[in-house]
Amino acid sequence: MVLKNPKVTVVGAGNVGATCAQRLIEKNICDVVLIDILEGIPQGKALDLMEARPVELHDRKIKGTNNYSATKDSDVVVITAGIARKPGMSRDDLLKTNAQIVSGVTTEVVKYSPDSIIIVVSNPLDVMTHLTWLKSKFPPKRVFGMAGVLDSARMRFFIAEALNVSTDDVQAMVLGGHGDQMVPLPRFSTVSGIPITELLPPQKINEINERTKNGGIEIVNLLKTGSAYYAPASSAATMVEAIVQDRKRVFPVAAYLNGEYGLKDVFIGVPVKLGSGGIEEIIELKLAAEELEALHKSAEAVKSNTSKLFELALV
Repeated sequence: MVLKNPKVTVVGAGNVGATCAQRLIEKNICDVVLIDILEGIPQGKALDLMEARPVELHDRKIKGTNNYSATKDSDVVVITAGIARKPGMSRDDLLKTNAQIVSGVTTEVVKYSPDSIIIVVSNPLDVMTHLTWLKSKFPPKRVFGMAGVLDSARMRFFIAEALNVSTDDVQAMVLGGHGDQMVPLPRFSTVSGIPITELLPPQKINEINERTKNGGIEIVNLLKTGSAYYAPASSAATMVEAIVQDRKRVFPVAAYLNGEYGLKDVFIGVPVKLGSGGIEEIIELKLAAEELEALHKSAEAVKSNTSKLFELALV
């Protein structure tokens, strides 16, 4: 069911959150509430974006606030709150600090929007998604993480660049955790339906796989004082669009598995169908033995990090 006047909250008015809000209103997807703990920041960014409306020619509204009461009855909530990576930091280094932030955010989201769908963007993403699910007590179809959409987008760009073709014609599939052990799948990555294994030599494919895995840290090292935000924001906005417009889009997202792919009690990237109900179907690909082994190895790494939540008494 397409939502007639969807309300979407973006938690965190930093680079990712503010840019996600910008994408949502300028693409005429929904009205947005942008919330942050820093006074004036969400209000200022919201006002700036509203003043751009006459130029961008849209009528969507964005409200900046520090009060969760303004988020009441949101249809979708995108959680981007937390500290960003710096050079030398892994996503897992962020675990304790961001877990405390995301835990508090989830409590407020549930209080004011108990029927919402939550998309988690905060890192380490798979662990933060698991934490949000536990704290919210929502069904897993309504809590999932933005990871595979971003990782696949990066891979699509690298493929298009290598072949000098339009990104419109490129599809890519990246499964697993949003970290060093993610699992790019060249067999399921295509250019106008042609597998890239038919178009690129194995060495080049391996280079693309590795660059995809390191896509985030490559940007962190270049920026030095921040992390990626344009592509993550676009990826989250695309997921929101699929939900509020009931698009039935097939994306790889960090979803809760309960037996699929031989995995249980873990949030990890797999292809799903996204619509107004959130995750409406988990799609099980027929993976080769080495692909499935890589996915299980990635899942073990995610489970290891998730267990730290309990060791730190964060859940």
